[in-house]
Amino acid sequence: MKVLVTGSSGLIGSEAVEHFDRQGHEVFGVDNNMRRVFFGPAGDTLWNLERLKGTAKRFTHAAIDIRDRAAIEELFSAQRFDLIVHCAGQPSHDKARDIPLLDFEVNALGTVNLLEMTRQHCPDAVFIFLSTNKVYGDAPNEIPLKELETRYDYARPEDYDGVAETCRIDRSLHSLFGASKAAGDLVAQEYGRYFNMKVGVFRGGCLTGPSHSGVELHGFLSYLVKVTLTGGRYTVYGYKGKQVRDNIHSYDVVRAIEEFAANPRAGEVYNLGGGRENSVSMLEAIARIESLTGRKLDWQYVDEARKGDHICYISNLRKFQTHYPKWTITRSMDAILKEMVASQRTHRVHSTVS
Repeated sequence: MKVLVTGSSGLIGSEAVEHFDRQGHEVFGVDNNMRRVFFGPAGDTLWNLERLKGTAKRFTHAAIDIRDRAAIEELFSAQRFDLIVHCAGQPSHDKARDIPLLDFEVNALGTVNLLEMTRQHCPDAVFIFLSTNKVYGDAPNEIPLKELETRYDYARPEDYDGVAETCRIDRSLHSLFGASKAAGDLVAQEYGRYFNMKVGVFRGGCLTGPSHSGVELHGFLSYLVKVTLTGGRYTVYGYKGKQVRDNIHSYDVVRAIEEFAANPRAGEVYNLGGGRENSVSMLEAIARIESLTGRKLDWQYVDEARKGDHICYISNLRKFQTHYPKWTITRSMDAILKEMVASQRTHRVHSTVS
């Protein structure tokens, strides 16, 4: 296959590049290091691009901005892609407030640019859009909860497996990021359903792994590990630190993409996260990372939650697992954290040496 990966220097993008390259496919990566623009030097992904150039055998990189329709059209005219994995985006819930126009252009306009070029130049290709659970806004907070010692959890047995795709996406507070991603999400579905294209939309929970350039505003587990190891100060916002997220390793995300690509559907939507087994609260994550690293985290609590934030979010994986029974979670929460700690330590050593 000829595979296009946008956001190829990011967490999921780089995992996709490596995965499809290992299988002998020709992989084109599009990434203009906008993460550095969003988050400053700490968000820089050039280190990951250099790593990919050294490990991938059939990888071509282009520093194209997905907002640049002419550049995208030129790329699609020159190449006939079989699979488009669209991971590029402005990813921060909080940062969008400061850059609303840029956020919308990247997340919504960039997505429709790619979909239209796919329709015009390779309409039979499979198109994957990495969406987010933030498209639901704070509607999941309406699910009845119970407060436990270290976390919130769902109060009703019928909610045990988490939030399903039937959760509404309107009449809720999203953050501007959630709204721009919802625009991209809906237009991706529309291209699938209206034009009968092979479009899959994955509404991610907390996507994580060792190739994350984690910063305070995005990539909470990666950033938490980084701060614990470097001795900085971490801030927990609201909900007594008992807010819950389910975490999925980037490898398991790419495996889900691979399963969908092998048997695609038109405009289908799936929630994709670690599920209940890989769920963790802030308090629980801090305790686990402290135990793994042997270091105490310097953290402070601010009794004000982030606007539109989820109190307890666990992805219900039943729909995807029913459609694609070969797929399963392969990386446990403990395995994810151990790998991240090892990766951060290696990264710090290399940074110190260089």
